[in-house]
Amino acid sequence: MRLRGFAMKLKPGCAEEYRRRHDALWPELAALLRESGISDYAIFLDAGTNTLFAVQKLGSGFDAEALRRHPVMRRWWAYMADLMEVQPDGAPVEVELDLMFYLP
Repeated sequence: MRLRGFAMKLKPGCAEEYRRRHDALWPELAALLRESGISDYAIFLDAGTNTLFAVQKLGSGFDAEALRRHPVMRRWWAYMADLMEVQPDGAPVEVELDLMFYLP
């Protein structure tokens, strides 16, 4: 298991809709994330900067590229693209964060 932290950028005025969509997370997406080896996934918002901070636990079999190519993941990205900064392929713009401290 390893921890992964990353930041994303939410568009101004989109926080409530972002929360609403995640509160109604598609069951097939939740299953895909778990099957891909992701657990304990949390996303936090710094409302002052519209920066989203995410933390995930990744299992040993985690395959980021397989997840990126999966049709359910791509549909979710398309669904969320109007709320956040995205790359040309629709994936959220993510900035990897360096782990500076961890208390298990």
